[in-house]
Amino acid sequence: MGKVEIEQYLTYLAVEKKVAPSTQNQAFNAILFLYKEILDIDLSNENIQAYRAKSKERIPVVLSSDEVRQMLLNIDGVYGTVVSLLYGCGLRIKEALRLRVKDIDFGYDNIYIYDGKSTKDRILPLPTKLKDELKLQILRVQAIHKKDLTDGYGSVYMPYSLAHKYTNAHKELKWQYLFPALGLSHDKRENTTRRHHINDININRAIKKSVNICGINKKISAHTLRHSYATHLLQNGTDIRNIQELLGHKDISTTMIYTHIVRELNRGTIQSPLDF
Repeated sequence: MGKVEIEQYLTYLAVEKKVAPSTQNQAFNAILFLYKEILDIDLSNENIQAYRAKSKERIPVVLSSDEVRQMLLNIDGVYGTVVSLLYGCGLRIKEALRLRVKDIDFGYDNIYIYDGKSTKDRILPLPTKLKDELKLQILRVQAIHKKDLTDGYGSVYMPYSLAHKYTNAHKELKWQYLFPALGLSHDKRENTTRRHHINDININRAIKKSVNICGINKKISAHTLRHSYATHLLQNGTDIRNIQELLGHKDISTTMIYTHIVRELNRGTIQSPLDF
């Protein structure tokens, strides 16, 4: 089979099977791999043209300020602190859980995010309402770490380059995770026992439980709080470029989705003819 059959198959996936664009692309890449690596046939000059599956541009779900307030009231303890950070700083769930003690700067009221999704480091303003909670959390981490050291543990995972550069840092308090797991676990990467951070599944469960208690009938996950953070900043007059920097987006076009959300929300001010 050659160019014509491949185009027919890819078009069939889009038109008949109605697959997502990512699925069609995966199939195309698999075919290219098969021909090049297995059959030793180069298709790079064939200019394969098939009907492309259309991607749907979906507007993210956002919570109102009142819904966020209700949800946070129903999440206690350390999970409540994590969820408050997700909304208060617009963090991705992995960014929040990978925070270390050293990443909280009470002197300048900042939070430092390293190696985020865009691999771009950024500085975020620390919410004033969370300062006391985070100070108490660091005291808890200190107590847990002290006991771990006494029991012969106390090590934390360090990125490869830092582990070799700072050989003793893995047992220092400042490098410990801000939200440590309840128990120790075996790290296969270095064949050692250490304390990791909280599992993100537990955070999403706490969010889901709170949403059910509040009776909020929206499809909500941890990432919804990030969308809500950006939308509420924009509604309060924050410049879109500043929001881009706070979210760590490489491209402003990614951030522009929130202008569409605000525009759609503002349509609620238009009165329906049924009402008059």
